[in-house]
Amino acid sequence: MRIYFRVFSESAMQAWSQLSGNKLRSFLSLLGITIGIFCIIAIQAAVNSMQDNVMGSLQKLGDDVVYINKMSWTEDPHTNYWKYQRRPNPNYKDFVAIKTKAETVGAASLHVFVGMKTLKYRSNSVEGAFCIAVTYDMDEIFKPEYEKGRYFTPAEYQQGANKAIIGSKVAEELFGTVEPIGRRIRMSGRDLEVIGVFKRSGKDLLKVMDYDNGIVINYELGKKIANLKSENGFGVSLNVKAADGVDIEKMKDDLTGTLRQERRLKPKEEDNFALNTISILAKLLGSVFSVLNLVGIVIGMFAIVVGMVSVANIMFVSVKERTNIIGIKKALGAKNGVILLEFLIESVILCIVGGILGLVFVYILLAVLESSLPFPVYLDLGNISWGMLISIIVGILAGVIPAMQAAKMDPVDAIRQGA
Repeated sequence: MRIYFRVFSESAMQAWSQLSGNKLRSFLSLLGITIGIFCIIAIQAAVNSMQDNVMGSLQKLGDDVVYINKMSWTEDPHTNYWKYQRRPNPNYKDFVAIKTKAETVGAASLHVFVGMKTLKYRSNSVEGAFCIAVTYDMDEIFKPEYEKGRYFTPAEYQQGANKAIIGSKVAEELFGTVEPIGRRIRMSGRDLEVIGVFKRSGKDLLKVMDYDNGIVINYELGKKIANLKSENGFGVSLNVKAADGVDIEKMKDDLTGTLRQERRLKPKEEDNFALNTISILAKLLGSVFSVLNLVGIVIGMFAIVVGMVSVANIMFVSVKERTNIIGIKKALGAKNGVILLEFLIESVILCIVGGILGLVFVYILLAVLESSLPFPVYLDLGNISWGMLISIIVGILAGVIPAMQAAKMDPVDAIRQGA
């Protein structure tokens, strides 16, 4: 054990001697390793940060929720466009059938886009606020966060009460510093009492629950304002959550039977609806992020290869300069494995230095970009470990041939050549 520790310490000293004694040559040689690690880890860190942000946003939609739409999320919208265009939108009848007949369903919610509305409070107004009418279970399925106030009560929903929940930007523009809860705003000729304000959306790339510029009313009130039963409507979403302990695949089978019965489809007719889950989007996005990571690896590998050749060149020079010392060590009984290990360790240390410099530059870059990017970026332990692992592997590959050359030297010839 003591021998290996001594070999490591001597190798470290030799590596430092190579770096400090030949600064320009060492800098140019390690530049490839530094650039390669920088490219690979910078892209990986950015992609991982982006992936965590997007996947975190998707989790807000719930992994036990099924989204009933015209077409599957796995298909290109331009493929079989007219086929899917002819399909009916999910509607209130589908919602009622699911609520009353599908035993595996814990909650179901119908969302209907009512339109872009103008909201007024005294002399202040907001134009182009999107309005969504929702059925009662929306709060249970998505559990939105509130900056202030609350959700609709069962009585308010059943009565179609003139109540509304508004987004944080709408509240800010209409009320400023005035407390919005309990105030009345005017929309479509009606006075609506504000009972809640949604929490402002964060720095999510995929803003799945972004109500900042919107207003949410209950479905019963929505029917008094607009024709929500129109088959030509758009922005309709029927969302279903599984009951406690129910497997989502079992619920999908239940939903398929219920909807086919409700829509009176014959046994040979194909479904005119699609049951989508977040796992579909997660899988598609996962493939995209994998490609982006691969791009970073390919770009970085070109620099890594150049750096590896440069480090190998340093090691060949190091072997030549220390030929006499190698001969003396072998004459005194040093084994081939010890000589081999000595030069491999030296090569690995040189590459680790280059890798550390690359990681430092990545950290600086991410710190500079964090304020300008729409999502938080970070360099985590996994990225650092990956960078160090690449450096070690490159060090081994760059040093193995020079190390083998040194280990195979004949002691007498080595002493003569170094004399």
